[in-house]
Amino acid sequence: MISSNLAEHPAQSTSGISARRKPRRPPAFPHLPNQLEKELVQVFKLLSDETRLRVLFYLAREGELHVTALCEKLGQSQPAVSHHLALLRVAGLIEARRDGKHNYYSVRQTHFHRIMEELFKNISDPGAAEIRFEDFVLTHEGDE
Repeated sequence: MISSNLAEHPAQSTSGISARRKPRRPPAFPHLPNQLEKELVQVFKLLSDETRLRVLFYLAREGELHVTALCEKLGQSQPAVSHHLALLRVAGLIEARRDGKHNYYSVRQTHFHRIMEELFKNISDPGAAEIRFEDFVLTHEGDE
């Protein structure tokens, strides 16, 4: 990076004294409201598990699946999949619908979107539709 190169090479002044430039510090991460922080920690903890992340991917792609279909896709037993579904349901990321003997699950998109929008609002510049990181830009296309 340019800033780290500047810090490594001394700058020469006219008096012959060399000085080092300080590397630029990234802007401080803004303070998040406590409730949002708790929700984000819970969501990211849940999604750090590969099975739960795959469950969300399958549900997002298919719209709605019953437990047996998820067991087949994941290659896991019904009790194991039901455990993951219960954790996701309690966190509010998915919802269940019962039809006869089958429970069908789907993503609660409004809840997940609300959490991500709150995060975006709290860490971006007011009025900006993007968040810049060192190597990439995250953009948001919300209802303006």
